[in-house]
Amino acid sequence: MKILMILESEFPPDIRVEKEIRSLIKVGHKIVLACSSPASEDEIISWNGATIIRKNMPRFIYKSSVGCLQFPFYFNFWRKFLKGVFTQNKFDAIHLHDLPLAKVAKEFSLKHKISFVLDLHENWPALIAISQHTKSFLGQLLSSNKQWIKYEKVSIQKADRVIVVVQEAKERLVKLGVQEEKITIVSNTIEIADFIIPEIPINNRFTLIYAGGLNEHRGLHIALDAVKKVVTNIPCLNFLIIGEGRYRKTLEQKVQDLKLNNNVNFTGWLCFDDMLKLLSSSHVGLIPHLRNEHTDTTIPHKLFQYFAAGKPIISSDCFPMKRILLETETGLVYKNDNPNELANAIITLFEDHDLYKRIQQNQQQALKKYNWSQDSTHLVALYQDIAK
Repeated sequence: MKILMILESEFPPDIRVEKEIRSLIKVGHKIVLACSSPASEDEIISWNGATIIRKNMPRFIYKSSVGCLQFPFYFNFWRKFLKGVFTQNKFDAIHLHDLPLAKVAKEFSLKHKISFVLDLHENWPALIAISQHTKSFLGQLLSSNKQWIKYEKVSIQKADRVIVVVQEAKERLVKLGVQEEKITIVSNTIEIADFIIPEIPINNRFTLIYAGGLNEHRGLHIALDAVKKVVTNIPCLNFLIIGEGRYRKTLEQKVQDLKLNNNVNFTGWLCFDDMLKLLSSSHVGLIPHLRNEHTDTTIPHKLFQYFAAGKPIISSDCFPMKRILLETETGLVYKNDNPNELANAIITLFEDHDLYKRIQQNQQQALKKYNWSQDSTHLVALYQDIAK
Protein backbone atom coordinates (compact mmCIF):
# COMPACT_ATOMS: atom_id res chain seq x y z
CA MET A 1 0.00 0.00 0.00
CA LYS A 2 1.00 3.59 -0.51
CA ILE A 3 0.12 5.53 2.64
CA LEU A 4 -0.03 9.28 3.08
CA MET A 5 0.85 10.30 6.63
CA ILE A 6 -0.05 13.82 7.79
CA LEU A 7 1.78 15.50 10.66
CA GLU A 8 1.22 19.04 11.95
CA SER A 9 4.84 19.74 12.86
CA GLU A 10 8.38 19.58 11.59
CA PHE A 11 9.72 16.08 10.93
CA PRO A 12 11.97 14.62 12.10
CA PRO A 13 12.05 14.31 15.06
CA ASP A 14 8.95 12.55 16.36
CA ILE A 15 9.65 9.29 18.16
CA ARG A 16 6.26 7.71 17.56
CA VAL A 17 5.97 8.71 13.90
CA GLU A 18 9.53 7.53 13.22
CA LYS A 19 8.78 4.07 14.64
CA GLU A 20 5.55 3.74 12.68
CA ILE A 21 7.19 4.71 9.40
CA ARG A 22 10.04 2.24 9.85
CA SER A 23 7.69 -0.60 10.79
CA LEU A 24 5.37 -0.06 7.83
CA ILE A 25 8.22 0.29 5.34
CA LYS A 26 9.80 -2.89 6.73
CA VAL A 27 6.78 -4.94 5.61
CA GLY A 28 6.66 -3.36 2.17
CA HIS A 29 4.38 -0.32 2.43
CA LYS A 30 5.37 2.96 0.79
CA ILE A 31 5.14 6.03 3.01
CA VAL A 32 4.81 9.69 2.06
CA LEU A 33 4.70 12.10 5.02
CA ALA A 34 3.30 15.60 4.52
CA CYS A 35 4.32 17.96 7.30
CA SER A 36 4.35 21.70 7.87
CA SER A 37 5.38 24.28 10.44
CA PRO A 38 6.87 27.79 10.47
CA ALA A 39 10.29 26.12 10.82
CA SER A 40 9.82 24.04 7.66
CA GLU A 41 11.33 24.78 4.28
CA ASP A 42 9.54 23.92 1.04
CA GLU A 43 11.38 20.72 0.13
CA ILE A 44 11.07 17.01 -0.53
CA ILE A 45 13.57 14.70 1.15
CA SER A 46 14.08 10.98 1.70
CA TRP A 47 14.11 9.65 5.27
CA ASN A 48 14.70 5.96 6.02
CA GLY A 49 12.94 4.95 2.82
CA ALA A 50 10.01 7.36 3.25
CA THR A 51 9.37 10.50 1.23
CA ILE A 52 9.01 13.59 3.40
CA ILE A 53 7.21 16.56 1.82
CA ARG A 54 7.75 19.71 3.84
CA LYS A 55 5.81 22.94 3.45
CA ASN A 56 6.60 26.23 5.09
CA MET A 57 3.70 27.53 7.12
CA PRO A 58 3.30 31.30 7.56
CA ARG A 59 3.32 32.24 11.21
CA PHE A 60 -0.12 33.84 10.94
CA ILE A 61 -1.56 30.53 9.73
CA TYR A 62 0.27 28.66 12.49
CA LYS A 63 -1.17 30.95 15.17
CA SER A 64 -4.64 30.68 13.67
CA SER A 65 -4.62 26.92 14.36
CA VAL A 66 -5.93 27.57 17.87
CA GLY A 67 -9.19 28.77 16.32
CA CYS A 68 -9.30 26.32 13.41
CA LEU A 69 -12.79 25.06 14.29
CA GLN A 70 -14.18 28.58 13.92
CA PHE A 71 -12.01 30.15 11.23
CA PRO A 72 -11.02 28.46 7.93
CA PHE A 73 -7.46 29.76 7.49
CA TYR A 74 -5.63 26.77 8.97
CA PHE A 75 -7.77 24.09 7.34
CA ASN A 76 -7.62 25.92 3.99
CA PHE A 77 -3.81 26.01 4.14
CA TRP A 78 -3.72 22.24 4.60
CA ARG A 79 -6.37 21.66 1.92
CA LYS A 80 -4.21 23.51 -0.62
CA PHE A 81 -1.04 21.73 0.54
CA LEU A 82 -2.59 18.26 0.40
CA LYS A 83 -4.26 18.92 -2.94
CA GLY A 84 -0.79 19.45 -4.37
CA VAL A 85 0.45 16.24 -2.74
CA PHE A 86 -2.43 14.25 -4.25
CA THR A 87 -1.79 15.81 -7.65
CA GLN A 88 1.64 14.18 -7.67
CA ASN A 89 0.72 10.89 -5.97
CA LYS A 90 -1.95 8.22 -5.75
CA PHE A 91 -2.55 6.78 -2.29
CA ASP A 92 -4.35 3.78 -0.82
CA ALA A 93 -4.83 5.25 2.67
CA ILE A 94 -4.49 8.40 4.74
CA HIS A 95 -2.88 8.10 8.17
CA LEU A 96 -3.44 11.26 10.21
CA HIS A 97 -1.41 11.90 13.33
CA ASP A 98 -3.68 13.44 15.99
CA LEU A 99 -7.13 14.97 15.85
CA PRO A 100 -7.12 18.57 14.50
CA LEU A 101 -6.98 17.84 10.74
CA ALA A 102 -9.52 14.97 10.88
CA LYS A 103 -12.08 16.99 8.94
CA VAL A 104 -9.62 17.73 6.14
CA ALA A 105 -8.26 14.19 6.03
CA LYS A 106 -11.78 12.77 5.77
CA GLU A 107 -12.56 15.10 2.86
CA PHE A 108 -9.59 13.72 0.90
CA SER A 109 -10.37 10.11 1.84
CA LEU A 110 -13.91 10.51 0.47
CA LYS A 111 -12.80 12.32 -2.66
CA HIS A 112 -10.18 9.68 -3.49
CA LYS A 113 -12.15 6.73 -2.07
CA ILE A 114 -9.39 5.55 0.26
CA SER A 115 -9.26 4.50 3.92
CA PHE A 116 -8.82 7.06 6.66
CA VAL A 117 -6.81 6.01 9.75
CA LEU A 118 -6.96 8.43 12.67
CA ASP A 119 -3.94 7.99 14.97
CA LEU A 120 -4.77 9.65 18.30
CA HIS A 121 -1.52 10.26 20.14
CA GLU A 122 -3.48 12.19 22.79
CA ASN A 123 -6.93 12.72 24.24
CA TRP A 124 -7.11 16.02 22.36
CA PRO A 125 -10.17 17.65 23.99
CA ALA A 126 -8.76 16.85 27.44
CA LEU A 127 -5.37 18.26 26.43
CA ILE A 128 -7.02 21.47 25.22
CA ALA A 129 -8.89 21.74 28.52
CA ILE A 130 -5.65 21.85 30.55
CA SER A 131 -3.52 23.84 28.13
CA GLN A 132 -2.42 27.26 29.33
CA HIS A 133 -3.08 29.01 26.01
CA THR A 134 -6.79 28.14 26.17
CA LYS A 135 -7.34 29.39 29.70
CA SER A 136 -7.23 33.06 28.78
CA PHE A 137 -10.40 34.89 27.74
CA LEU A 138 -9.21 35.08 24.14
CA GLY A 139 -8.12 31.46 24.19
CA GLN A 140 -11.54 30.33 25.36
CA LEU A 141 -13.20 32.35 22.61
CA LEU A 142 -10.99 30.86 19.91
CA SER A 143 -10.81 27.30 21.18
CA SER A 144 -13.95 26.10 22.92
CA ASN A 145 -13.51 22.76 24.68
CA LYS A 146 -17.15 21.92 23.94
CA GLN A 147 -16.43 22.35 20.24
CA TRP A 148 -13.45 20.00 20.41
CA ILE A 149 -15.46 17.38 22.26
CA LYS A 150 -18.14 17.51 19.56
CA TYR A 151 -15.51 17.55 16.80
CA GLU A 152 -13.80 14.48 18.23
CA LYS A 153 -17.07 12.54 18.46
CA VAL A 154 -17.82 13.25 14.81
CA SER A 155 -14.26 12.52 13.68
CA ILE A 156 -13.86 9.16 15.40
CA GLN A 157 -17.15 8.00 13.92
CA LYS A 158 -16.14 9.06 10.41
CA ALA A 159 -12.66 7.52 10.56
CA ASP A 160 -12.40 4.02 9.10
CA ARG A 161 -9.91 2.99 11.79
CA VAL A 162 -8.74 4.63 15.01
CA ILE A 163 -5.40 4.08 16.73
CA VAL A 164 -4.90 4.87 20.43
CA VAL A 165 -1.88 4.54 22.69
CA VAL A 166 -3.30 2.76 25.73
CA GLN A 167 -6.16 0.52 26.89
CA GLU A 168 -7.78 3.33 28.88
CA ALA A 169 -8.05 5.42 25.70
CA LYS A 170 -9.76 2.56 23.90
CA GLU A 171 -12.26 2.19 26.73
CA ARG A 172 -13.01 5.91 26.54
CA LEU A 173 -13.77 5.76 22.83
CA VAL A 174 -15.96 2.70 23.22
CA LYS A 175 -18.02 4.66 25.75
CA LEU A 176 -18.37 7.38 23.09
CA GLY A 177 -19.94 4.84 20.77
CA VAL A 178 -16.99 3.71 18.63
CA GLN A 179 -17.09 0.05 17.63
CA GLU A 180 -14.44 -1.83 19.58
CA GLU A 181 -13.17 -3.71 16.53
CA LYS A 182 -12.46 -0.39 14.82
CA ILE A 183 -9.91 0.60 17.50
CA THR A 184 -6.29 -0.59 17.58
CA ILE A 185 -3.90 -0.02 20.49
CA VAL A 186 -0.37 0.89 19.40
CA SER A 187 1.41 2.09 22.50
CA ASN A 188 4.39 4.41 23.04
CA THR A 189 6.82 1.59 23.75
CA ILE A 190 10.43 1.61 22.59
CA GLU A 191 12.30 -0.36 19.97
CA ILE A 192 14.72 -2.15 22.27
CA ALA A 193 17.35 -2.82 19.61
CA ASP A 194 17.54 0.90 18.81
CA PHE A 195 17.49 2.10 22.41
CA ILE A 196 21.17 2.03 23.33
CA ILE A 197 21.86 3.47 26.75
CA PRO A 198 25.40 4.87 27.00
CA GLU A 199 27.70 3.49 29.66
CA ILE A 200 28.04 6.54 31.90
CA PRO A 201 29.21 6.24 35.52
CA ILE A 202 26.36 6.59 37.97
CA ASN A 203 26.13 9.99 39.63
CA ASN A 204 27.67 10.09 43.10
CA ARG A 205 24.60 12.03 44.22
CA PHE A 206 21.23 10.24 44.46
CA THR A 207 19.67 11.60 41.28
CA LEU A 208 16.04 11.84 40.21
CA ILE A 209 15.41 12.61 36.56
CA TYR A 210 12.40 14.04 34.75
CA ALA A 211 12.32 14.57 30.98
CA GLY A 212 9.40 16.24 29.22
CA GLY A 213 7.37 19.41 28.95
CA LEU A 214 7.35 21.96 31.75
CA ASN A 215 3.65 22.65 32.18
CA GLU A 216 1.54 22.89 35.31
CA HIS A 217 -0.24 19.59 34.70
CA ARG A 218 3.10 17.76 34.71
CA GLY A 219 3.04 18.06 38.49
CA LEU A 220 6.61 19.27 38.91
CA HIS A 221 5.58 21.75 41.61
CA ILE A 222 4.42 18.78 43.69
CA ALA A 223 7.75 17.12 43.02
CA LEU A 224 9.63 20.19 44.28
CA ASP A 225 7.58 20.18 47.49
CA ALA A 226 8.54 16.54 47.94
CA VAL A 227 12.23 17.26 47.31
CA LYS A 228 12.11 19.92 50.01
CA LYS A 229 10.84 17.31 52.46
CA VAL A 230 13.48 14.78 51.41
CA VAL A 231 16.70 16.82 51.49
CA THR A 232 16.85 16.62 55.28
CA ASN A 233 17.12 12.83 54.99
CA ILE A 234 19.07 12.82 51.73
CA PRO A 235 21.23 15.96 51.56
CA CYS A 236 22.95 14.60 48.43
CA LEU A 237 19.65 14.47 46.50
CA ASN A 238 19.89 15.82 42.97
CA PHE A 239 16.80 16.48 40.82
CA LEU A 240 17.42 16.92 37.08
CA ILE A 241 14.61 18.57 35.12
CA ILE A 242 15.08 18.17 31.37
CA GLY A 243 12.76 20.09 29.06
CA GLU A 244 11.13 23.43 28.40
CA GLY A 245 7.74 25.06 28.76
CA ARG A 246 5.97 28.20 29.86
CA TYR A 247 5.84 26.92 33.45
CA ARG A 248 9.63 26.91 33.79
CA LYS A 249 9.90 30.39 35.31
CA THR A 250 7.32 29.52 37.96
CA LEU A 251 9.25 26.36 38.83
CA GLU A 252 12.55 28.22 38.97
CA GLN A 253 11.02 30.75 41.36
CA LYS A 254 9.71 27.91 43.51
CA VAL A 255 13.21 26.44 43.66
CA GLN A 256 14.46 29.82 44.89
CA ASP A 257 11.68 30.12 47.46
CA LEU A 258 12.30 26.60 48.79
CA LYS A 259 16.07 27.17 48.83
CA LEU A 260 16.69 24.13 46.65
CA ASN A 261 19.28 25.67 44.34
CA ASN A 262 21.85 23.02 45.32
CA ASN A 263 19.42 20.17 44.71
CA VAL A 264 17.55 21.06 41.51
CA ASN A 265 18.98 21.64 38.05
CA PHE A 266 17.15 22.75 34.91
CA THR A 267 18.88 21.72 31.69
CA GLY A 268 16.39 23.01 29.10
CA TRP A 269 15.75 20.90 26.01
CA LEU A 270 18.51 18.44 25.19
CA CYS A 271 19.08 16.30 22.13
CA PHE A 272 18.02 12.70 22.65
CA ASP A 273 21.58 11.40 23.00
CA ASP A 274 22.44 13.96 25.68
CA MET A 275 19.23 13.11 27.55
CA LEU A 276 20.24 9.44 27.50
CA LYS A 277 23.61 10.27 29.02
CA LEU A 278 21.95 11.98 31.97
CA LEU A 279 19.42 9.17 32.26
CA SER A 280 22.23 6.63 32.35
CA SER A 281 23.92 8.42 35.25
CA SER A 282 20.69 8.86 37.26
CA HIS A 283 19.11 6.61 39.87
CA VAL A 284 15.33 7.08 39.58
CA GLY A 285 12.96 8.10 36.78
CA LEU A 286 10.18 10.41 37.93
CA ILE A 287 6.75 10.86 36.29
CA PRO A 288 4.84 13.32 38.52
CA HIS A 289 1.89 14.09 36.21
CA LEU A 290 -1.26 15.41 37.83
CA ARG A 291 -4.31 13.24 37.29
CA ASN A 292 -6.90 14.50 34.83
CA GLU A 293 -8.85 13.14 31.89
CA HIS A 294 -5.82 13.61 29.66
CA THR A 295 -3.21 11.85 31.81
CA ASP A 296 -5.70 9.10 32.69
CA THR A 297 -6.00 8.15 29.00
CA THR A 298 -2.47 8.41 27.63
CA ILE A 299 1.00 7.05 28.34
CA PRO A 300 4.36 8.87 28.08
CA HIS A 301 7.32 7.47 26.15
CA LYS A 302 9.54 8.07 29.18
CA LEU A 303 7.87 5.29 31.17
CA PHE A 304 9.31 2.71 28.78
CA GLN A 305 12.57 4.60 28.35
CA TYR A 306 13.07 4.40 32.12
CA PHE A 307 12.33 0.65 31.91
CA ALA A 308 14.97 0.09 29.27
CA ALA A 309 17.55 2.18 31.12
CA GLY A 310 17.01 0.13 34.28
CA LYS A 311 15.85 3.10 36.33
CA PRO A 312 13.22 2.34 38.98
CA ILE A 313 10.22 4.60 38.50
CA ILE A 314 8.26 6.76 40.86
CA SER A 315 4.99 7.78 39.27
CA SER A 316 1.79 9.54 40.19
CA ASP A 317 -1.37 7.46 40.15
CA CYS A 318 -2.62 8.31 36.64
CA PHE A 319 -4.56 5.24 35.54
CA PRO A 320 -2.35 3.80 32.76
CA MET A 321 0.93 4.32 34.62
CA LYS A 322 -0.46 2.95 37.87
CA ARG A 323 -1.86 -0.11 36.10
CA ILE A 324 1.41 -0.93 34.34
CA LEU A 325 3.69 -0.27 37.31
CA LEU A 326 1.61 -2.34 39.71
CA GLU A 327 1.21 -5.16 37.17
CA THR A 328 4.95 -5.35 36.45
CA GLU A 329 6.23 -4.29 39.91
CA THR A 330 8.62 -1.85 38.28
CA GLY A 331 8.16 1.22 40.45
CA LEU A 332 6.35 3.01 43.24
CA VAL A 333 3.08 4.91 42.88
CA TYR A 334 1.91 7.89 44.94
CA LYS A 335 -1.25 9.97 45.03
CA ASN A 336 -0.68 12.61 42.37
CA ASP A 337 -1.22 15.69 44.56
CA ASN A 338 0.46 14.37 47.71
CA PRO A 339 4.09 15.48 48.15
CA ASN A 340 4.36 13.50 51.41
CA GLU A 341 3.68 10.22 49.61
CA LEU A 342 6.16 11.15 46.90
CA ALA A 343 8.79 12.05 49.49
CA ASN A 344 8.31 8.69 51.21
CA ALA A 345 8.70 6.87 47.89
CA ILE A 346 11.99 8.67 47.19
CA ILE A 347 13.32 7.78 50.63
CA THR A 348 12.22 4.15 50.19
CA LEU A 349 14.17 3.71 46.96
CA PHE A 350 17.18 5.45 48.50
CA GLU A 351 17.24 3.21 51.56
CA ASP A 352 15.93 -0.16 50.31
CA HIS A 353 18.68 -1.49 48.06
CA ASP A 354 17.05 -4.93 47.73
CA LEU A 355 13.82 -3.34 46.47
CA TYR A 356 15.79 -1.17 44.06
CA LYS A 357 17.55 -4.18 42.51
CA ARG A 358 14.34 -6.22 42.41
CA ILE A 359 12.60 -3.46 40.47
CA GLN A 360 15.46 -3.36 37.97
CA GLN A 361 15.12 -7.11 37.41
CA ASN A 362 11.36 -6.75 36.97
CA GLN A 363 11.88 -4.05 34.36
CA GLN A 364 13.82 -6.45 32.16
CA GLN A 365 10.94 -8.90 32.38
CA ALA A 366 8.40 -6.18 31.64
CA LEU A 367 10.20 -5.24 28.43
CA LYS A 368 9.36 -8.67 27.03
CA LYS A 369 5.73 -7.54 26.94
CA TYR A 370 6.01 -3.77 26.61
CA ASN A 371 8.18 -3.18 23.55
CA TRP A 372 7.74 -1.83 20.03
CA SER A 373 8.27 -5.22 18.40
CA GLN A 374 4.98 -6.24 20.01
CA ASP A 375 3.14 -2.98 19.34
CA SER A 376 4.25 -2.73 15.73
CA THR A 377 2.53 -6.06 14.97
CA HIS A 378 -0.80 -4.38 15.80
CA LEU A 379 -0.04 -1.53 13.40
CA VAL A 380 1.02 -3.90 10.64
CA ALA A 381 -2.06 -6.09 11.18
CA LEU A 382 -4.31 -3.04 10.87
CA TYR A 383 -2.98 -2.26 7.40
CA GLN A 384 -3.07 -5.93 6.39
CA ASP A 385 -6.76 -5.86 7.21
CA ILE A 386 -7.33 -2.63 5.27
CA ALA A 387 -5.54 -4.10 2.24
CA LYS A 388 -7.88 -7.12 2.05
